[in-house]
Amino acid sequence: MSSSALCLSLAALAGLVLGLFYFGGLWLTVRRLPSSKRPGMLMLGSFTVRLLITLCGFFLVMDGNWERILACMAGFLAARFVITRMLAPGKGTASLL
Repeated sequence: MSSSALCLSLAALAGLVLGLFYFGGLWLTVRRLPSSKRPGMLMLGSFTVRLLITLCGFFLVMDGNWERILACMAGFLAARFVITRMLAPGKGTASLL
């Protein structure tokens, strides 16, 4: 595997991890909303933290290379696909609690 292919694979893996963090955090936040005393603050705080960490991750992975950010975005979208399939209604999400 060439150095370039290795870098792109690692960028895609980083995108997958960032996506799991972002969408997993969103899922946890939404689950906590009904019991929250301040749901608006919970959503705003969660969104801000998830977005900042994800954007910083994308920026670090990119390192000025547009191919890396595309690979990272592909991994991020793959994580979105995986999480939405795992947590779809009727898929037994109780086992993930």
